[in-house]
Amino acid sequence: MDLIESYKEELQLIRKPWAKVWVAVFLVLLILLPWYAPEHVVYVLTIIFIYTVGVQGQNLLIGYTGQISFGQNGFLAIGAFTFGHFVQHGVSWPIGVIAAGLAAGLFGLVVGFPSLRLKGPYLAIATMGFGIAVYQVFVNSELLSGGRMGLIIHKLTPLFGLSAINFNYYFNFIIAGLFTLLTYNIISSYMGRAFIAVRDNDIAAEVIGVNLTRYKLLSFFISSFYTGVQGALYGLFMGYLEPNMFTFIESITLFVAVIIGGLASVEGSLMGAAFVILVPQLLSTYKEMVPVVYGVTILIILIFEPLGLYGRWFKMRLYFRNWPFR
Repeated sequence: MDLIESYKEELQLIRKPWAKVWVAVFLVLLILLPWYAPEHVVYVLTIIFIYTVGVQGQNLLIGYTGQISFGQNGFLAIGAFTFGHFVQHGVSWPIGVIAAGLAAGLFGLVVGFPSLRLKGPYLAIATMGFGIAVYQVFVNSELLSGGRMGLIIHKLTPLFGLSAINFNYYFNFIIAGLFTLLTYNIISSYMGRAFIAVRDNDIAAEVIGVNLTRYKLLSFFISSFYTGVQGALYGLFMGYLEPNMFTFIESITLFVAVIIGGLASVEGSLMGAAFVILVPQLLSTYKEMVPVVYGVTILIILIFEPLGLYGRWFKMRLYFRNWPFR
């Protein structure tokens, strides 16, 4: 009975009563923020919500399954342009977003096959080649990318009397929240435990009955699905798509978000997404310093705090929880 109770407690999204209070306060602040914050702040937070979806997908692949991918810009482009073509042909945006995720996910399955034979830097190079190839295809194909004019996407019509920026904020806030809950459910399920087993020791995982082929490909599919949805949401928010929005830099940005935010951590994914969006905003007049800040921060994280920003936050919580006895 004790084991069952402890397992149920482990599956709870928020275990401590005080944690529920702080989370509730944080959510209320996010809900009220658009009514008091400048439009620019609301705009930046909306982009953070959009990136949160893709970073969580990347973390499921790298942090939980141990498969390195530098081809996320390819999945972003596939998802975004699939969504763009669907809505241009009169398909509603919900179906377009799902189609974008499925299209990217199917390509993720194809790219995932090398993961059955390749590991580490070899897999990273293979996926990087895919991302660069997809970018070149869209750049050189007017039929797929819309040529120099790109694809124009009609933005969502605001509802409930909200302004356009506030409506987009709440829309993407809800989508990010749903994907966050989905991620928590995935990592708490048998599937998530299988991902972790593959990451920690794939040979031992196979011995205890984990199908390596199934779960490696599944992790690529889910990660690519998340990234494709991110591409669709980004296109819907911006109202415009063109290939140069999805260069190899986007793959690096998502990778940096995972490493700095914290591997194998949903909260870290949220922190990492905020980091990679806020740093360019804060250094808007010194854009050449952004890669420097990313690189230096990664070095500091790897040397002093391998668990990332979430690891530091977790240790701070433990410190104050045990204070003054520590």
